Amino acid sequence: MFMFLTAEQQKLAEENMALVGQVIKERVDNPNKIGIFTYKDLFQIGCVGLCKAAGNYDTAGKVAFSTYAYILIRNEIYKSLEYATVRRKREQILAPDDAAFSSEDHFSIAERATELGSTLDRLETETTGVLSKGIAALRLQAQGYSCKEIGRRFGGVSDNNVSAWIAKARKYLKNDSAIISMAP
Repeated sequence: MFMFLTAEQQKLAEENMALVGQVIKERVDNPNKIGIFTYKDLFQIGCVGLCKAAGNYDTAGKVAFSTYAYILIRNEIYKSLEYATVRRKREQILAPDDAAFSSEDHFSIAERATELGSTLDRLETETTGVLSKGIAALRLQAQGYSCKEIGRRFGGVSDNNVSAWIAKARKYLKNDSAIISMAP
């Protein structure tokens, strides 16, 4: 999403840049050691929130711009930190522990993954409608995409619809003989 600010809105954002540093200082514990984000990253994320505040601020409103912007900056930073935490946990769950597997295990896992991918390809082309979309959505979810992100890839479909597709696909796949035969 692109946001274009008027000259007045740009000036408002520029005059309040110090708010970003203030939010980071007051609301983020140890900002130099926040997982994947550096202080500069957090500052840029906060600037996005500041620009959103400048673009959406109602000058006739009863709330001071600094109060409104502080909240939007904080929320933008929190949202990014939350997303990074969820993503990191998802990656840790999906990443195999190399010490726990022998090279033979890796080979059989790779074979199974290839076989599963081929089976899903076949099922995706054999099925139609919601079921086919559900299988495609399941694959994207396995790659780490959220339902909201998958919905955007499908042309702006709501995340509730994507969740329903995935539920239908899972139910179908639980009863598919080719999938059942791959179970360890």
